[in-house]
Amino acid sequence: MWRKLQITLEMIKFEHTVFAFPFALLSAFLAAGGMPAGRQLLWIAVAMVGARSAAMAFNRLVDHSSDALNPRTAKRALPRGLVSRRYVWLFTLASGGVFLLAAGRLNRLAFLLSPVALAIIFLYSYAKRFTAATHLFLGLALSLAPIGAWVAVRGKLSATPLILGLAVALWVAGFDIIYACQDVEFDRRASLNSIPKKFGIAVALRLSSILHALMLCILTVLFWKSGLGWISYAAVGVVAILLAYEHFLISPQDLSQVNAAFFTINGWISILLFVLTSVDILSR
Repeated sequence: MWRKLQITLEMIKFEHTVFAFPFALLSAFLAAGGMPAGRQLLWIAVAMVGARSAAMAFNRLVDHSSDALNPRTAKRALPRGLVSRRYVWLFTLASGGVFLLAAGRLNRLAFLLSPVALAIIFLYSYAKRFTAATHLFLGLALSLAPIGAWVAVRGKLSATPLILGLAVALWVAGFDIIYACQDVEFDRRASLNSIPKKFGIAVALRLSSILHALMLCILTVLFWKSGLGWISYAAVGVVAILLAYEHFLISPQDLSQVNAAFFTINGWISILLFVLTSVDILSR
């Protein structure tokens, strides 16, 4: 059982929780106007792990047949038979249950909205079967992290988490477009949809750049609206430099650095943005 769990955690790239989790923490700090209560941080963390684990395991189940045909993904655990579909279903249900439990431990509104959040993150797995805007669906799914964290702390919604959620959605959609450039030929053969497939890699990379530029603009507006100081604006500058480097690494003729652009740089973006902005919030 322990070996199966290890394989499953590797299959769902558990470590990539780092993409959305810092944004959830940032939203919680903004909602609290400082350090949230320890109990809130604990259950926000549990909710994040549960929701993302459920979403990624479900995605692997939905994509099982196509992953087996794609040379890039054929070595994943399910196509290789390292874990069974039954086991991954049980893992998905257990992770979803953990998320619902954590939401219930936070407040009433968080619990009432938790099934809606699960429905949205599960819907993403089907998006590429009917729309090229699948990347925006992924962005929507991850935007729920800061929105949910705000609800967890405040027990209500407001404009601030929605703006932060929009910034996250644009950021995620932008880097997912880059990642999808690897699968253009397979998507054509398998009748799957993506922006790189629909418009070509060159146009897709330009659209990714536009989405990331919009994300920077929205973050700047959010920090101004929230009354944050120079450290937060410096954080936006750091993110801008990292995003520029990400796009520098990739070209229509050379996609060899996609993994570095997708995983490493975006992980640093979320971590550094949270660290710098939280320092600003706590120093006020």
